[in-house]
Amino acid sequence: MTKLKIIIATTLVALISSCNTKVTKTTEIKTEEHQHSTDQNIELNNGEKWKVDSNMLLHIRNMEKDVVAFESNNVKDYQLLATKLNQNIDLLTSNCTMKGQAHNELHKWLVPFIELVKNFSGADSTEQFTEIQHSFKIFNQYFQ
Repeated sequence: MTKLKIIIATTLVALISSCNTKVTKTTEIKTEEHQHSTDQNIELNNGEKWKVDSNMLLHIRNMEKDVVAFESNNVKDYQLLATKLNQNIDLLTSNCTMKGQAHNELHKWLVPFIELVKNFSGADSTEQFTEIQHSFKIFNQYFQ
């Protein structure tokens, strides 16, 4: 349990520091350049999907592949999937290179996704897994 808390804390610190943000009690992320909260709706880029930097997209696609593989696997090792997702979140946030509105919109997806994974870690919950799957559907609606 202590290792899990350390992984979660490390993930959040990496996310926060890589994007020069700070998290307040209201789960609102603020910087000098932008502000958004986790309850805002993601918007398209003038009707088009936002482009995610390739070095960041790699980690998102790795997580998506892990989720798809987990779904088809007969043995449901929730802890292993949670570990893989957290590792890719760490890599994603430590390689944050995006700026501007695309960055802001990605955060609207990423912050709730990180919270889903945090709650999923170690849980034997098909409901939480379904929410993670749905999160990737949302991602693919707004990002490429």
